[in-house]
Amino acid sequence: MVRILGPHDEALRFVEQQFPSVSIHARGNELTIVGPPAEAPRIRRLFEEMTALAGRGTPVTPASLTQLVSMLRTETVANPADVLTHNILSSRGRTIRPKTANQKDYVDAIDANTVIFGIGPAGTGKTYLAVAKAVQALQHKDVSRILLTRPAVEAGERLGFLPGTLNDKIDPYLRPLYDALHDMMDPESIPRLMAAGTIEVAPLAYMRGRTLNDAFIILDEAQNTTPEQMKMFLTRLGFGSKMVVTGDITQVDLPSGTSSGLRVVQEILEGVEDVSFSVLDASDVVRHRLVGDIVDAYGRWDSRERAQQERRRSRAAGRGTPPSSDGAHAAGAAPRESGAAAGAEG
Repeated sequence: MVRILGPHDEALRFVEQQFPSVSIHARGNELTIVGPPAEAPRIRRLFEEMTALAGRGTPVTPASLTQLVSMLRTETVANPADVLTHNILSSRGRTIRPKTANQKDYVDAIDANTVIFGIGPAGTGKTYLAVAKAVQALQHKDVSRILLTRPAVEAGERLGFLPGTLNDKIDPYLRPLYDALHDMMDPESIPRLMAAGTIEVAPLAYMRGRTLNDAFIILDEAQNTTPEQMKMFLTRLGFGSKMVVTGDITQVDLPSGTSSGLRVVQEILEGVEDVSFSVLDASDVVRHRLVGDIVDAYGRWDSRERAQQERRRSRAAGRGTPPSSDGAHAAGAAPRESGAAAGAEG
C-alpha cells in the first residue's frame, strides 16, 4: 500500500485532483471509492493498474500516473501497466521503456518489421526509443554495428558561415544522436566503439554507394530528405539489417518547393510487406507538459491557415482573378531561395 500511494499519500492526492467528483478513503490495506457510476469503476481500475506497476517493481510516480490516467480515459490499450513495464534497456541505474500506448506499438513494430517509419511531433520519443532498440540489438548480438545518420539541413541558417572544418560544421546536426547514445551506454566505451566502427554517426550524404549488412540503421530528421535521398537511403539495406526512419512532417526545413521524402514515401510504400508506419501525436509527448500543448496549438493554427488559404483560392477562382499578392510574392520568392541554396552548396 505504501508503494502504491507514495510518500504522504502523494499518489492518492494526485488521483483525487484528476477526479474531483470521486472521494477516496484509505484505511489500512483497504481503499473505499465513492463517486458517480461512470467514474468509480475507472478509479478502481486505475488502482489495479497501480498495484500491477508496484508489483513489478516499477515506481508509481506522478509521471506514470499521468500516463495511466490518459490511457484509461482514452481506452487505447487493454492493460496500461503492460505498456509502462515493457523494459527495453537498463543503463546506469535507469530503465528505458515506452510511456504511451502508441510508443509501445512503435517498439513492437520495430521488433516485428525490417523497415519502420516513426512519424510524429517533437518529444514523442521517436529517435530515443529507436536508439534504445539499436543498443539492445547490439548487446544481444542481433546486429554487429549501429549506424546513426541525419541530413545536414539548416533550420534557417547556413553551414558555410559556421566556423571550423567540415566535421566541425556537421557535428552539431548529429549531437542529438550522440546525446541519446550517452544516455544508454557507458560514455567511456563510446569512443572505443566508434573507433572500431561498431557505432557510426554520419551525415546522410555519407551513406551513398554503401550496402549495410548486419546493422541497425537509424535515419533521424527524415522530413528533411528529398524523395531521391530517401530512395538512396532505403536501398542501402543489406542482409541481416533493420532500418528505422524517424521524422516530423510538420517541421520541414527544405527549400521552398522541395518535396519531403518522408511525406512521399508514405504513399509509395503503403502496403509493402515488412514495412511499418507508426504514427505518434501530441498525446505521446513525454517532455515538459507544455510541449504537448505547443504541438496542439501549432496544429490548430496550421489547420486555420490552410482553411483560410483554401477560401482565398476559392474566392479568386470564382472571380476569375489571379491569387492574392501574398501568393504571388511567395511564388516569386521560390527561385531566389533555390538560387541561394545552390550558391551555398557550391
